[in-house]
Amino acid sequence: MKILIVKTSSLGDLIHMLPALSDAQRALPGLQVDWLAEAPFADIPTWHPAVQQVIPIAIRRWRRAWRSRQTWQEIAAARAQLQAQRYDAVVDSQGLLKSALWSLQAHGPRAGYDRSSAREPLAAWCYQRQCHVARDQHAIDRNRQLLAQALGYALPQNGPDYGLQGLASRLPPPDIALPRRFVLGLHGTSRDDKLWPTEGWIALAQSLDVAGRSLVLPWGSETEHARAQAIAQHSPHALVLPRLGLNALAQVIARTDAVVGVDTGLLHLAAALGKPGLALYTATPPALTGAVSDRSADQPLHNLSTEAQLQAPHVVQALRALLPSV
Repeated sequence: MKILIVKTSSLGDLIHMLPALSDAQRALPGLQVDWLAEAPFADIPTWHPAVQQVIPIAIRRWRRAWRSRQTWQEIAAARAQLQAQRYDAVVDSQGLLKSALWSLQAHGPRAGYDRSSAREPLAAWCYQRQCHVARDQHAIDRNRQLLAQALGYALPQNGPDYGLQGLASRLPPPDIALPRRFVLGLHGTSRDDKLWPTEGWIALAQSLDVAGRSLVLPWGSETEHARAQAIAQHSPHALVLPRLGLNALAQVIARTDAVVGVDTGLLHLAAALGKPGLALYTATPPALTGAVSDRSADQPLHNLSTEAQLQAPHVVQALRALLPSV
């Protein structure tokens, strides 16, 4: 069986789709998966063993340059790549009008959320098989239910398997010197209301200094770079990483002792890789998009969301409980 998954963005959303692929791979031996994804996130599907091909698109960039000849050439090339295959099923797990319209470009019966389940109800008109999946559930559960309905297999009742076992051994090692003992601090996110105060990060870094560990700080924008440097100025052992791609960041996550992070895609990657740590939810409900660890994890990530839980002393204490030497 050969299927196309349409899940274009963003990082965390793609990570949340991986357990559904693991379910389908077990239920349907020989399953082959192509995946349509935004180019910046195209590495993620390649990490799962069921995925044969990733078809990259650049909707965000194309919108900014829609008059450009290059834009229309790239769109035509992506459509040609989609239409070169005949799929047994085309499953749009994004539930948006933009993803539904891309699903129309592929050859094969289309499935997706029904009007009451989709994030944009108009998208449902593009699907020949419309699946009802309650919206008040975690994104991982919604994806698993959707794919089981669309492909006709029984939904497993066990915890999520992201299919990333052994990923670190399959990727090239990061070309950077990392501390021997460190905690990864995922301080950057797409919305200001999801941020944790810089003062909290400084307090965390200083507590790690005392324990002989380093706070390692990645970044993806100049704003995040400036914040990381501001945190590191107050900690002799903190390390600001160079700007890294997804494969290198996955390797850094695989090597960390623990993760402390706000609601961001890299936090969900840490959960998928089974790393222990703390997820700081300042604005979004963890019941719907919280960190959910791979079922093989020895210690799951813990979601903190109340005002008391998000105070810096409580976060430091919670990390000490996970890493007694902190």
